Amino acid sequence: MQEIFGYTDELCRALQKQDEDIVHAIELVDVTKYHLECLRTDAGWDDFLTKVTCFCTKHKIKVVDMKGPYFPVGRPKRGLCDGAMNYHRFKVDMFVAVIDRQITELNGRFDEVNTELLSCMAAFCPLRLFAAYDQEKLVRLATKFYANDFTSDELARLPWQLNMYVTHVRRDERFQNLKNLCQLSVMLVETNKHEQYHIVYKLLKLVLILPVATASVERVFSSMNYVKNKLRSKMGDDYLSNCLVTFVEREFFNQVKDEDVINRFQKGNRKVIL
Repeated sequence: MQEIFGYTDELCRALQKQDEDIVHAIELVDVTKYHLECLRTDAGWDDFLTKVTCFCTKHKIKVVDMKGPYFPVGRPKRGLCDGAMNYHRFKVDMFVAVIDRQITELNGRFDEVNTELLSCMAAFCPLRLFAAYDQEKLVRLATKFYANDFTSDELARLPWQLNMYVTHVRRDERFQNLKNLCQLSVMLVETNKHEQYHIVYKLLKLVLILPVATASVERVFSSMNYVKNKLRSKMGDDYLSNCLVTFVEREFFNQVKDEDVINRFQKGNRKVIL
């Protein structure tokens, strides 16, 4: 597990950062999948087995004979061997199976559509004077993923407005030290370029909304395991919705004073005075 999570740790940490560079995140996904595939090969298994053997020898731990029959730990050996070998059990059933689950999860989260979407979004990245800028990707982002949000006239004008936009921001010193899309959107508003390049700014807003919407949905589904547990499995939809809002937005509701909650409660026809 340490060997596998060693390759996926950087990606997990990167995806948890709110200001993560999309280009860097996509590269980490590809690199992580590449190393997991290499680890899954026979050469990767041999290197891993060598490390485990050296560790066991160093700490005087008995090394399992990979050519011997496999017996479940904690059970009597007599009559339990079904012909399975230690090599097959530890490599195929455990080592390769765990790697396959990791790769399947990455492929499910970052399939071709999601990867293309994130790759197109990365063309907005302002790092290094908009080095990742790609007009073709941004046009494809608007025409393929957000076609319903633009009129035919806006889609026709978008390529020319993108050319004007990138030339303008590259020449403006105020855009040289930007690190993420949030800072880019703020600077466009501060310099009043969001009105001059309103089609580009509209596309940028759609790009900024997507990660927030996706993260919010995942947070809600994760929170349901805590709010609607086995002891509260018969909660109604309204009560569940109210509980989820207060649970997910804890930071916001922590700012509410107890006196305000009591006053709000007492406004109804209550028989008990708090």
